[in-house]
Amino acid sequence: MSTPSTAREHPTTGEPKQAHASIRIYLIVAGILSAVTALEFGVIYVRRLAPVLIPLLLVLSAGKFALVVMFFMHLRYDSRVLTFLFVAPLVLATLLAIAVMTLTGEFLVFSR
Repeated sequence: MSTPSTAREHPTTGEPKQAHASIRIYLIVAGILSAVTALEFGVIYVRRLAPVLIPLLLVLSAGKFALVVMFFMHLRYDSRVLTFLFVAPLVLATLLAIAVMTLTGEFLVFSR
């Protein structure tokens, strides 16, 4: 009969290059996400920001997307290929949204 093997005898693959973030970091990121969400709700009611409202909301949303993907989906610790697979559709969707809003005149939020 053969002897039972242990997990240490097998080569390990796919181990992260860095240790994952601590609980403290996750709580800080969650606080930042909450603050940015509150800011997004707040800027909607400031009429002086009307000319830059849509680009401002897009930038804030992209920042939130980056934080969620980097920390909560652990993309910060994965390869650059996976980063590209998440960032490329975001850039494409943003450019498409800007193009559609430009063509339809929807950048003028409070002009109605």
